[in-house]
Amino acid sequence: MTHPFEIELETTLPASPQEVWEAIATGPGIDSWFMGRNEVEPREGGTASMDTAGHREEAVITAYEPGKRFATRTPTGEDGRFMAFEYLIEGRDRGSTVLRVVHSGLLGDDWQDEYDALRRGWPFHLNTLREYLAHFAGRVGVPVFDMALSPDKTPHEVRSALVRGLSLPVPVAVGVRAHAEPAGLAPLDGEVVWADDEHIGLRTAQGLYTFHHGSGVTVMFHHLFAPDTDTDGAEAAWQQWLNDLVA
Repeated sequence: MTHPFEIELETTLPASPQEVWEAIATGPGIDSWFMGRNEVEPREGGTASMDTAGHREEAVITAYEPGKRFATRTPTGEDGRFMAFEYLIEGRDRGSTVLRVVHSGLLGDDWQDEYDALRRGWPFHLNTLREYLAHFAGRVGVPVFDMALSPDKTPHEVRSALVRGLSLPVPVAVGVRAHAEPAGLAPLDGEVVWADDEHIGLRTAQGLYTFHHGSGVTVMFHHLFAPDTDTDGAEAAWQQWLNDLVA
């Protein structure tokens, strides 16, 4: 049985409507703050795709109005499930922009848990978008994805390991400093820009580092802006760091 859902959020961003459009409606823009590696065919009826660790998802672009509205819809699955995304852009005074996001569709039998995860995740992603536009606007980020499974660990143990690995105080709070040393990479020295029970977001001079953790799993979506970033090397180094952390 499927269950309809809708999540609607609104946020004010420190950027022009054109800068927001570039961030939410182009492949390089989405790469710089959201998830995976993205491609967007710039027209209504075109395809928007996301590749995460070799898993590719595609959606049809149902609205394409540059600087105003961008919407996509995934194909309907055999079980009736689908997801639709709509972004509405409105310019405001002093160079700011209001972005309204509507995420809707049909979920399956475990809809409540999935809905709760989506509802909790969107504020975190929009904060990452805000950090990108405030500090890296006009630059293209290199997405780095890594994941580690640790089924024998509780959510508290996973969280504690991550906090230790990032040299963070307890409780973790926005504004505190973080430090990590993945082998083969320059040390990470940054500031916490988001902290809740499931997510930690960091900003450094050259990147945005996001950590998602739960029961037996930790996922990292980083966005690196240094011009000489070696994607394969960065992913390998962060994967080893994460494996050692939660082993």
